[in-house]
Amino acid sequence: MSLQWTAVATFLYAEVFLVLLLCVPFVSPARWQKIFRSRLVGLVVSYGNSFFIVLIVILVLLLLGGPLGDPRGIPKPNLGSLTPIFVPLSLLRRLVTLISAQAALGASSQAFRKQAEGASQAARQYLEDNDALRKVQ
Repeated sequence: MSLQWTAVATFLYAEVFLVLLLCVPFVSPARWQKIFRSRLVGLVVSYGNSFFIVLIVILVLLLLGGPLGDPRGIPKPNLGSLTPIFVPLSLLRRLVTLISAQAALGASSQAFRKQAEGASQAARQYLEDNDALRKVQ
């Protein structure tokens, strides 16, 4: 296996590992949200977009072959081999987006639940006060 295919395979294996890690059922979305909002991940994200673009360009160049891959110097584009790279990348981004959205929905659901419990407790207290006033009169 050539060096370029070893690099591509390593990249794809790393992506598959990350997808499987994000799909682990015993890690809650709230915990993933805390991880996504940590300083380290924030630092990676700040440099990550430019790194991501550079990595995609390198992978595209590796998969297209170019003059280094063909002894005659004629590039042989293999655009069909680009598909597996874009699928895991889009899958990773979508998973992170969905996990973040699920964590935000879970937090807002808990906030609404606490607000509803507080409102029902206040309504019970008002009903008890109203019954007490009726008994006094």
